[in-house]
Amino acid sequence: MEPVKRVLIVEDDAHIADLLRMHLHDEGYAVTHAADGNAGVRELERSSWDALILDLMLPGVDGLEICRRARAAARYIPIIITSARSSEMHRILGLELGADDYLAKPFSVLELVARVRALLRRSEAMARNARMESGRLDLGGLGIDPLAREVRVDGRQIELTPREFDLLYFFARHPGRVFSRLDLLNQVWGYQHDGYEHTVNTHINRLRMKIEADPAQPRRILTVWGRGYKLAGSGADEASA
Repeated sequence: MEPVKRVLIVEDDAHIADLLRMHLHDEGYAVTHAADGNAGVRELERSSWDALILDLMLPGVDGLEICRRARAAARYIPIIITSARSSEMHRILGLELGADDYLAKPFSVLELVARVRALLRRSEAMARNARMESGRLDLGGLGIDPLAREVRVDGRQIELTPREFDLLYFFARHPGRVFSRLDLLNQVWGYQHDGYEHTVNTHINRLRMKIEADPAQPRRILTVWGRGYKLAGSGADEASA
């Protein structure tokens, strides 16, 4: 029997938290609720979680800081942000900090539960794929170990965020293939966040800063103008278009 999935809800609205806890419990998840940001940080650091549902506007530590801390952890946790802050800026900031999804209040509880299910399925599939494809990938001085989630550039280990690693690993599994920003949002983030394609740009730029000798003249992650991005097959013999 598979272990019960554990979901942490960090939400200061007791009514919303009770609804979420009831519906997620009905789905078979073990649910813990933290009513403010400080309690959320304590629960995040105290235990291991399979998913995090996070409000942005919280007493104490705010949701964006909790999102940062979750993404700094070694184990990847799927994150859904829920907030009354429906402005474009906060949606983008949440996604760029590493959230997997964003729902503006008021939202459908059933939709949120469906998205939690989808994120957990995707997380499990990625873990299975990593185990099945546990062999190290080497592409023109770029070495990727999917099990240890380690990346080396010309033998030097570099530090990547979980999302940066997922994006690079996805590229490395399809060298030479061009992906649009919407393709990457769907494949790496798990949802088609229409209108947030610049989140991909931000992560591409951060990756280039870490893996390119000259980020202004990339030789590994290439822009294919009008189409998207690709990882060069050799890492050295192609130029950015």
